Amino acid sequence: MTMETRFRTFKEFYPFYLQEHANSTCRRLHFVGSSIVLLLVAVVMITGELKLLWLLPVVGYGFAWVGHFFFEHNRPATFKYPFFSLLGDWVMFRDMLTGRIAW
Repeated sequence: MTMETRFRTFKEFYPFYLQEHANSTCRRLHFVGSSIVLLLVAVVMITGELKLLWLLPVVGYGFAWVGHFFFEHNRPATFKYPFFSLLGDWVMFRDMLTGRIAW
């Protein structure tokens, strides 16, 4: 599969997504970014400080893109498959939490 492949379903996309996250440091950075995103959402819900919401994409994508550019050495799938990629982040997060994917 290449970035030229067109995915019609998330089920088709997810194996490609995992292939693009083969480097464990990249996966860990995604996990850290996603964890901070969840923490920020909780803080916003508790405090009502909506201005903190602008940090969500900075933190979420920031950690992920560092993983891709410096460790995985590939272009994030977000640029071509934004919805599937966002969903993939959370499915991979769950899979790492449950031990289905190695850290």
